[in-house]
Amino acid sequence: MVTDMLRLPALWDPLLRDFVDEHQAMIHDLVHGFDAPVHFLFPERFARNVAEFQRVLDDRQVSGRIYYAKKANKARCFAHAAAASGIGVDVASTGEFSEALAAGVCGTDIGVSGPSKSSALLRLAVLHDALIAIDSEDELDRLIAISAQAKRVARILLRMAPAARNDSRFGLSADALRVALSTCAAMQASLVLEGFSFHLSGYSATERCNQAAMAMRACLAARDLGLAPTTINIGGGFAMSYASERDWCTFQRAHRADDYHANKVFDGFYPYHSACSGAQMLDAILAGTPDAASSASLAELLREHGLTIMLEPGRSLLDQAGFTVFAVQGLKDCGDYGITTVNGTSFSVSEQWFASEFLPDPELLSVVREPSRSPRTGMPYRACVGGASCLDSDMLTWRKIVFGRRPEPGDLLIYPNTAGYQMDSNESSFHELPLPPKLVLTLDGARPRWRVDRFFQLSGA
Repeated sequence: MVTDMLRLPALWDPLLRDFVDEHQAMIHDLVHGFDAPVHFLFPERFARNVAEFQRVLDDRQVSGRIYYAKKANKARCFAHAAAASGIGVDVASTGEFSEALAAGVCGTDIGVSGPSKSSALLRLAVLHDALIAIDSEDELDRLIAISAQAKRVARILLRMAPAARNDSRFGLSADALRVALSTCAAMQASLVLEGFSFHLSGYSATERCNQAAMAMRACLAARDLGLAPTTINIGGGFAMSYASERDWCTFQRAHRADDYHANKVFDGFYPYHSACSGAQMLDAILAGTPDAASSASLAELLREHGLTIMLEPGRSLLDQAGFTVFAVQGLKDCGDYGITTVNGTSFSVSEQWFASEFLPDPELLSVVREPSRSPRTGMPYRACVGGASCLDSDMLTWRKIVFGRRPEPGDLLIYPNTAGYQMDSNESSFHELPLPPKLVLTLDGARPRWRVDRFFQLSGA
């Protein structure tokens, strides 16, 4: 029966849940007015997430610095929220750097990451006294030349290659680190080594704790060379829960190929529930006892050696900070399920770049009806969700979602919790379809207020 089909209900922030339930007419008006999918953004929730991370640092009595990984969302409002919260911003391009500055983030509060950075980005970072994570010997040599030409001292971290894997293209090997340290010791007129950084794939608190201990030992060794590093940058990768533990476990046990259009099979999914997520994961890292260390926790070791921990959360700072709304254009019956087509493409909300699927159930929001007319009812209906392009692979949701009734043109589909990497990473104006505008919502009054986050293209022109 349809009622027994697979579901994965999303977790909702109570304020956002109330907004959706109580202001459906406003949501319909905005989607209709912009004639496009719409991203709804809630920077107040971003600020709450920042506060949760900061609370862990304070409770563990650790000197720490939070940098928002800007690549997780292009919206300007989150960079402004980072500045207002007193945290830094992690960037990887001149465009991101410029937007961070425009949002009110000081150059000294900007971290610059990424491989083989352009000379233009390195020059911009040097002139604004930003902190630069060096990924290769070639990059370090170019930075020294740029620093000398600008007559400025460059602030740097040396990025370590992950110890747990040898297939990453990022970071300096042990041999390259030794060469870079010698260079830093010899070029102190042009460089100041502030510490070491690393970025790990996956969501293991233990691996991050152990790698942080390696970075700590690198700091101590660098001090023996006459350098004075004080910072360990543990990067991002803080897990985030989109669904409850029970629902996620049930989903993993029950889903099978015929739950998806065309029996689509995926190699793997993001862990949509984590027992240790967000700020809790930071707490687990700091409370952990690193391998080959004493019985002291990482937090105790950081305090003992006068080290500051730096972190670059992206997705986890955007938890519950936004959702995306599409309008239903039509539906095609395919026997025991249907294909709903919406007014946008999967480029605007997907896991496509990971060849995967965004799994939390989208919600069907009915067309607003006149008060005198009774609400629409019907039997449960399952449908996958396709984009408006002519690509067979353009599917927002391959899974056959169980809706409370049959979707109809004019209905809306709300994709929950999409602010972190799900919206805007892959967007394009394919078919001259408009890019979704981003609307910033404020929920601190009797009626929600909204504004456009940035100028957006109405077409591909």
